[in-house]
Amino acid sequence: MAAAKVFLVCVLVGAAMADRAPSYGPPPAPAYSPPPSYSPPSAPPAAAYRAPQDLAPAKYDFDWSVKDDASGNDFGQSESRDGDFTEGSYYVLLPDGRLQRVSYYVDGDSGFVAEVEYEETNQGRYQAPKPSYSAPQPSYQPPTPSYQPPTPSYQTPSSGYQAPRSG
Repeated sequence: MAAAKVFLVCVLVGAAMADRAPSYGPPPAPAYSPPPSYSPPSAPPAAAYRAPQDLAPAKYDFDWSVKDDASGNDFGQSESRDGDFTEGSYYVLLPDGRLQRVSYYVDGDSGFVAEVEYEETNQGRYQAPKPSYSAPQPSYQPPTPSYQPPTPSYQTPSSGYQAPRSG
């Protein structure tokens, strides 16, 4: 009987909830507008091309270098330019101790012309390190036993039954 009441209440609640259907308003009325007007422009657009400006020929000089004895870095560059003629050089200290120097120039459309030279500097950057420690001494002792051999905690079992009588 109670199950029927629960079923009836569920059916009534479901029917009450189903009564609320979503409501939508009518669609908006279409909006009409006049067709777009395609008339030619009144004046021609200004030209976007500008004639190139006559610039002065390039002229500069620069140089920079790094020399860090702690890390062994030693390199740098210098360059100068006057119009179409450029010349310069750069150098680097190689890991084997040689100094590599590259001198170059560019004259107009001649292309990049380089000359590479190597100088011995007697500065081997990477030498075998010297050991700065000795072998460690052992600081431990063998462990001492912290246990006693176990003693038996049981007694010899006795038979709890009687032997069958033959008869």
